[in-house]
Amino acid sequence: MTFLKAQWKNLILVNYEIDPNILKPYIPMGTELDSFNNKYYVSVVGFMFIDTKVLGIKLPFHINFEEVNLRFYVKHNNKRGVVFIKEIVPKSVITLVANSIYHEHYQTHKMRHHWTKNDKYKKFEYQWKLNQNWQSISVTTEKEFSTIEEGSEEQFITEHYFGYTKHKNKTFEYEVVHPTWKKLNVIDFKLNINFESNYGEGFKFLQFAKPTSVILAEGSAVEVKNKRIIHPNKKRLD
Repeated sequence: MTFLKAQWKNLILVNYEIDPNILKPYIPMGTELDSFNNKYYVSVVGFMFIDTKVLGIKLPFHINFEEVNLRFYVKHNNKRGVVFIKEIVPKSVITLVANSIYHEHYQTHKMRHHWTKNDKYKKFEYQWKLNQNWQSISVTTEKEFSTIEEGSEEQFITEHYFGYTKHKNKTFEYEVVHPTWKKLNVIDFKLNINFESNYGEGFKFLQFAKPTSVILAEGSAVEVKNKRIIHPNKKRLD
């Protein structure tokens, strides 16, 4: 059953190599870290939810909104998925629903975005306000979309189709259905993030780390399916 339908548009993905030991406390039981060329990654991701429907219903004032998250990559029975450290949205109802039903780690902050273009390039920016200070990620890109290369780091980052969360002694899995995305080549990027304030001391090192890649993915229509328990190993919906 589909829980949510929406368009995810213009995703900025800023990717860092990380020591897997930092991620161990966050790994849901029944999953294991996923790697690309024996390297482990976390990503800061900013994008827009557009035309959002929950159980087929458009909630007033909750149809179009920004999200910025920090995530890493896992697998379970050959299914590749993501785990979220934190997800930021501007709508408290979204936070309430996601945290209570999907046991995610949403927080509500004031947010805004800017998309601009001219004859030479496009620019995308997502901002959120934390402790009275605006945080931001932005990219400047080429104008024409291209295919993400097979077997590339970009493909690894963008093609994980399941989400995993842990809650007490349980692990939940939900499927995210979408087609393969195209990309805009990134010319330049800027980050204004206090990583320690946003994500805790364990991720403070990202303040001075150099991203391995920065991607602007076009996005698409997505469907988020209902969750199920994978640990303990019971084949039932919850």
